[in-house]
Amino acid sequence: MERTSSINRKTNETDIKLTFSIDGEGKSDIETGVPFMTHMLDLFTKHGQFNLTVDAKGDIEVDDHHTTEDIGICLGQALREALGDKKGIRRYGNAFVPMDEALAQVVVDLSNRPHLEMRAEFPIQKVGSFDTELVHEFLWKLALEARMNLHVIVHYGQNTHHMIEAIFKALGRALDEATMIDPRVKGIPSTKGML
Repeated sequence: MERTSSINRKTNETDIKLTFSIDGEGKSDIETGVPFMTHMLDLFTKHGQFNLTVDAKGDIEVDDHHTTEDIGICLGQALREALGDKKGIRRYGNAFVPMDEALAQVVVDLSNRPHLEMRAEFPIQKVGSFDTELVHEFLWKLALEARMNLHVIVHYGQNTHHMIEAIFKALGRALDEATMIDPRVKGIPSTKGML
């Protein structure tokens, strides 16, 4: 079964078309109007071995908030939909990724219980024109809409770009592990019988 989903979201602030495939090849076609976010999503896709297309138009003349937040919403919805009934998946994923002096860790549980824990102190508030507080906003909306438990820890780092890049690479790798089909897993990977 092909694990793919397409999401369209149109509001007074954004117009987003997104297609996500879990079992991809690391291919991306992404245009967000927010160059740093485009770069991070490209890294996420490549390191997760997903396929992702995003065509996002938003009120970036105001700031990048609405576009970044709504992409997180759409990606979370697409991930949840693409997972289907979650039969046979590993469910948990953990990845450490170094980026020069920075080290990030992302741990996920596709539990149907949304939660974000984030431990990251960025030295600066902007990377280019991108507000670094939007990383939390994106990850929270992703976790909420995908209904996953998401823990993000930057163990150390000095360069904010490197720290955020390590997060997105680790996010891709952790989700790749969690969404993998494990032939040893029979049915839903939970004693509850559902996720």
